[in-house]
Amino acid sequence: MCSSVCRMRSRQSSLSIFPSIAANLPSCLTDCALPPLSIWQSKVGSGMPIARFGLFAFNPDTGELLREGRPVRIQAQPAKLLALLIAARGELVTRESLRAALWPDGTNVDFDRGLNFAVAQVRTALNDSAESPAFIRTIPKRGYQFIAPLPEAAVPAPPPPRRSFLLFAVVMAVAVAAFGVAAIWKPQPAVVQVAIAHFENETGRPEFDRFADTLTDSLVAGLAEQTAGRFGIIGNAALLRRARKFQDIDEIANTLHTPYIILGQLQKDGAGFRVLAHLIGMPSRKHLKVSRRAISPGASETQAAEQIIADILPSLNSSQAASH
Repeated sequence: MCSSVCRMRSRQSSLSIFPSIAANLPSCLTDCALPPLSIWQSKVGSGMPIARFGLFAFNPDTGELLREGRPVRIQAQPAKLLALLIAARGELVTRESLRAALWPDGTNVDFDRGLNFAVAQVRTALNDSAESPAFIRTIPKRGYQFIAPLPEAAVPAPPPPRRSFLLFAVVMAVAVAAFGVAAIWKPQPAVVQVAIAHFENETGRPEFDRFADTLTDSLVAGLAEQTAGRFGIIGNAALLRRARKFQDIDEIANTLHTPYIILGQLQKDGAGFRVLAHLIGMPSRKHLKVSRRAISPGASETQAAEQIIADILPSLNSSQAASH
């Protein structure tokens, strides 16, 4: 029986959708029928053991990464990506699976740019290379694999269903259905949208074009992560990627139905340069906050984005609270 079910591995998504069915299968069937990501994704953040590979140790619960006992800087979203890849234990993790895990419904970002950026951040933290990977291998147009050896970890067998648990599950299902019917008739508040226009490189130096591109993407990803559930962040609309002289904030506000727009630019600042970010309230065109940050040599786009978020987010929160 086990061997026949294992041949149905291509249909394993159905077991992921119906966990109650999978829970009643023998352990040999669940081992072969469920992909590692389906088994382990729910375990991330719920007591997974520390993963040790090469010179590194990684705690999936806290996102803490150590190299020979010393902390390595890694942001929350790339850390979650690393946890998902490690949990798959060498199996392919598709780009679609990562999209669903890292960007929940309602988050409007440029997925391809965001995922590529997160993978690049993980590789930087691990000192890994896409061309000759030791930890993360790219499967073109499909996804990624964590290829470093990991200690064997047993998958805990699901406990047998109990009659009292089944009764409780039925009662809860009825209660959830009742709340769902009530929710249909109760209008839900719309998520307030924030549009982030592409940062303009005004330094006159083409080598900073890439910095402006990555800074914009980092700001979209970082603000989406920090405001999840409170604001919808829009960064991939075509009219937001236009050159500044072709951007019309009234058109942006009306087309994207957003009361907030963030505009930014890189400018010369003596021998260096600085980043300006403007939080504008619409339709009044009122500047709610202007962030001015000098960029030191060697500073990363991620650090610049974090500084801008620290400057702008309090004003965004207070303005939205005042509007209610």
